[in-house]
Amino acid sequence: MKFETLAIHAGQGPDPAYGAVMSPIYQTSTFAFQDYNQPGPFDYTRSGNPTRKQLEDCLAALEGGKFGYVFATGMAASATLLSMFNAGDHLIIHDDLYGGTYRLLVSVLAPKGMEVEFVNLRDLDALRAAIKPNTKGIWTETPTNPLMNLLDLSAIAEIAKPKGIVTFCDNTFLSPFYQRPLDLGIDIVMHSTTKYINGHSDVVAGAAITNDPELSDKIKMLQNAMGTAQAPFDCFLTMRGVKTLPVRMERHNSNALAIAHWLEAHPKVTQVLHPGLESHPQHELAKRQMSGYGGTFSFRVTDGEVAKHLLTHLKIFVLAESLGGVESLIEQPWTMTHLSMPEDVRRKLTLTEDLIRISVGIEHVDDLIADLEEAIK
Repeated sequence: MKFETLAIHAGQGPDPAYGAVMSPIYQTSTFAFQDYNQPGPFDYTRSGNPTRKQLEDCLAALEGGKFGYVFATGMAASATLLSMFNAGDHLIIHDDLYGGTYRLLVSVLAPKGMEVEFVNLRDLDALRAAIKPNTKGIWTETPTNPLMNLLDLSAIAEIAKPKGIVTFCDNTFLSPFYQRPLDLGIDIVMHSTTKYINGHSDVVAGAAITNDPELSDKIKMLQNAMGTAQAPFDCFLTMRGVKTLPVRMERHNSNALAIAHWLEAHPKVTQVLHPGLESHPQHELAKRQMSGYGGTFSFRVTDGEVAKHLLTHLKIFVLAESLGGVESLIEQPWTMTHLSMPEDVRRKLTLTEDLIRISVGIEHVDDLIADLEEAIK
C-alpha cells in the first residue's frame, strides 16, 4: 500500500469488540486474565495497550519497519534507547544536535560512565578515526537541529555494520513521509512524535522503530521496565494526527520552500539554511536521500538586534519552542531550544544570536511572507 493509505489504515482495522471504525481509547490500567495464570494479549497498560499497539504498528509500517514502540515524550524515547548501553561503552554522537539530547548525554549519561564523543559525522574519515574497540553506538540527526546539516546515512551505516555498531537516526524533522532511515541501513529510527507525526501541538510523545528482532526485544524490555510508554489517550491523539500526515507534509514543504526563496533575497538575511535550496552545500545529498524537505529550517540575519526585532514583531508566527504543528512557530536557538548547551559549545557550533529557526505551518504562504516582511526591519 502507498504511504497515504498506510497512514489511515495500517494497524487500525475496525475494533474487534464492537466494530468501531476509528480506534477507541482503551483508557484502562489493567486487563482481566483469561484463566488462571493465563493473561490475554494485554495484562497491564505499562506493558501493552490496544490503542498503543495500533499506533506502534502504524508508525512501524510508515517507516518500513517491523517493530514500533511509542513513548511518553521524545526524550523518553531517546533515554530508553540510550539505556541499552552501559558504563564503559563508547558512543559517537554527531556534534550538531538538539539541545535536549545534548543535555541528556552530557549531564545524565556521561557522569554514569558512558564515554560520549561528539564528532562531525559529515566527515566520514573523522567517523572512522573516532571508532574504538568499545564503540557501541552512533547517534545521528539529519537534517540537524537547527543548522540543517545533512548526514549521509547509507555511508554511516556501511561503516558501522561490519563492526557491529548500532546506528540511530532522529527523523523528527522530515517524518517518514520524506525520509526513511531504515531503508538506508540505519538500525533504529526515532521521532519526537510531538512534532510532524501528531502535527497539532497538543501532545508530547516519542517513537522508535526497528527491523532488528534483537534490538526490538531490548527496546520492549526497557520500555516496560522503565515505564516510559505513551498513555492511551495520547496515543489516540497521535493516531488521529498521523492520518493527515501526508497532506500536511506537502503543504509544510511547499510553504517552507517558498519562504526560504523569499528570505534568500532579503537584504537583512545573510544566509538561509534549507536543504531544498541550491545554495545549501549538501543539496545533492538531500535530493538523493530525501523525497522532500519538510517545513523547518533556519536562517541568519545581519545581527542580534535584527533578530530581536523580528521575533517580537510577528503577528502570525508564534514565538515558541517546538515545531511541526499546523501553526507557524519561530524561535532563537541561542536563547531557547539550545540554551542548555554551554555558551562556548553554542558558539563553536555557530549557534549564535543571529540564527533563527522557523517552523512553517500550513497557513496561506502569502500571509506568512507578509508577516515576516513586516517584522524584519
